[in-house]
Amino acid sequence: MELTAARFQALMADKDWLKLKRELHFLAPFDLSRIIELLPRPERAIFFRLLPRGMAAEVFGHLPHDGKTDIVERLAENRAELSGLLNDLAPDDRTAFFEELPGEVTRRLTAMLSREELEISSRLLGYPEGSIGRLMTPEYVAVKTHLTVEQALEHIRRYGRDSETLNVIYVVDEHWKLLADLRIRELILAAPEQRIAELCSRRVVALNARDDQETAVRVFKNHGRIALPVTDGEGVLLGIVTVDDVLDVAEEEHTEDFHKFGGMDGVDISYTRVPVLDLVRKRALWLIILFIGEMFTATAMGYFEEEISRAVVLALFIPLIISSGGNSGSQAASLIIRSLALQELRPGQWFYVLRRELLSGLLLGAILGGIGFLRVLLWQEAGFYDYGLYWQHVGLSVAAALVFVVLWGTVSGSMIPIILKRVGLDPAAASAPFVATLVDVTGLVIYFSSAMLFLNGRLL
Repeated sequence: MELTAARFQALMADKDWLKLKRELHFLAPFDLSRIIELLPRPERAIFFRLLPRGMAAEVFGHLPHDGKTDIVERLAENRAELSGLLNDLAPDDRTAFFEELPGEVTRRLTAMLSREELEISSRLLGYPEGSIGRLMTPEYVAVKTHLTVEQALEHIRRYGRDSETLNVIYVVDEHWKLLADLRIRELILAAPEQRIAELCSRRVVALNARDDQETAVRVFKNHGRIALPVTDGEGVLLGIVTVDDVLDVAEEEHTEDFHKFGGMDGVDISYTRVPVLDLVRKRALWLIILFIGEMFTATAMGYFEEEISRAVVLALFIPLIISSGGNSGSQAASLIIRSLALQELRPGQWFYVLRRELLSGLLLGAILGGIGFLRVLLWQEAGFYDYGLYWQHVGLSVAAALVFVVLWGTVSGSMIPIILKRVGLDPAAASAPFVATLVDVTGLVIYFSSAMLFLNGRLL
């Protein structure tokens, strides 16, 4: 793609517009959008202006938000050209673009729309942010039940040119209530004289315009569709949502959850285009919170200062203990957050999760505890390090601490996401650093409590 962009750039430098336009027809809209991103910013608008009008709108839809903004800014000097582009955009693509712009910019751009397109945009932008209504397009084909197959096909030929997809045709009654959907192959294979009502045999799957967009992702996944109808609360057909828009939503949701789980606010645009100050702002808050949390680790160590001074050997295993607890907590949190996202688990199943994680934590802790004791044993016997007269008790302290720290990490890592989900917060906020910080502080308390149990009257 870089070579193609360089060739087009050379053609623009030579002003060989005829050859450039000829070569544009051999590339798909998505590939053209990638080429635009690779071009220097001053040349993007020049390249974009060479695209045929219909193709330009499709290419624009594939650009990232900042790329779209750049094109709009450079076309702003020609109001007619910009107005043509905005009116040619698919309604769902235009809505997605408008909702990320400042309100004043959106109002200025919507003023360039035709009356019909303005009405569509206003209706779609009127739905709550993050709702399915913002994703849908009114460009679909619907037929009434009283039509024959021959009449329905004629209707499709007349009105289907601008439809987002013709794979599925929707059946409505006189009040535009959705009754069924028909695959186009069912119409093609049916007898011409058959009534549409005779072909409606299965229950239609539909989305509600005010439902959250994540609902659409789940429904598409469960039913394997490329498009689904969108209705209001009374079942009236309002539009359709296509799978390409839902894939974008899924990518955004996964990216946001991934960022949250990493302990930072979500980044809406490409990492390479995020200003450094924005990166600092989105990461600083969580780092400050986690840093304050880790201060309690220092406080806990200060509380056990006397024990550490009397048995310095205990300090050797502090990193081992707290990292094991943090790792086990992060593992558990990852598993539960993903299961909640996929709806494999519900918050009401917390006791089921607790039972499983108690058993898992005990077994994992026992494995690590055994390895920890074996390490003390081998180092002592091989002469790598002298743990003193009570080395067996030191080994038992480490082993017991690992069992309970890993158990605590596993339980807390699994329960925190469920608690957050139960109170209406995003489980992904139970980030790995957050769980690790919590377990670090409590892990020290568990470790030194274990040491007091095994070494009291000996080293302590």
